[in-house]
Amino acid sequence: MTPTERSVLSVTGPEAQTFLQGLVTNDVTRLKDGLVYAAMLTPQGKYRADFFLVPEGDSVLIDVASSLSADLLRALTMYKLRSKVEVAMTGRVVSRGTGPTPEGAFADPRDPRMGWRAYDGRPDAADVDWAALRVAACVPESSIELTPDSFVLEAGFERLNGVDFRKGCYVGQEVTARMKHKTELRKGLTLVGVEGHAPVGTEIDAAGKSAGVLYTQANGAGIAYLRFDRAHGAMTAGEARIRHPV
Repeated sequence: MTPTERSVLSVTGPEAQTFLQGLVTNDVTRLKDGLVYAAMLTPQGKYRADFFLVPEGDSVLIDVASSLSADLLRALTMYKLRSKVEVAMTGRVVSRGTGPTPEGAFADPRDPRMGWRAYDGRPDAADVDWAALRVAACVPESSIELTPDSFVLEAGFERLNGVDFRKGCYVGQEVTARMKHKTELRKGLTLVGVEGHAPVGTEIDAAGKSAGVLYTQANGAGIAYLRFDRAHGAMTAGEARIRHPV
């Protein structure tokens, strides 16, 4: 996914941050320090959308995959009720780059390797292989590794600074908290070694049993969703050979 496939929503009004605080997985008060990576979940605790919250005065911008923006706008409008906020689509363009964060831009909070993001119309950094950076940092992408069946803890949101367990209630919070405190994750996204190549979404086979799914690949590695109890020994995904741990 390229920066041009992002959309930017705005939440304006005196209750903008309070409104979002009751809906998203992360602590909105962290906007005072820069970007906040978060998700909106279904009431059943499954993934609906992930995005960056962007501080802009008394308003909050939402940097989200364009393919998810219309549904997110509908959801926010539905939850608005009597909140003193307005939610709208903007024409803002998302820019990205690597290296030191320039003035007026924001560091990507998920992983330092993911560089910076800006919303002021500046050009993107040239010749950046974002897929390779995502794979190296095991950062999932909307509509690729992150799907409506995803649980954000299995997707690595705790490692990626995308969830806060002390902020209080939000949609889907109960399921997320239960996964954190009462169970050990038996499945999830992880980095694997890949010899060869397979189409995104190829099933991983381990001794004749399904061990997961292989997603984005680059430089001999890939992001995979694995059943950890089966992810050992010789594994394949189509014509590719899979190694875990890397």
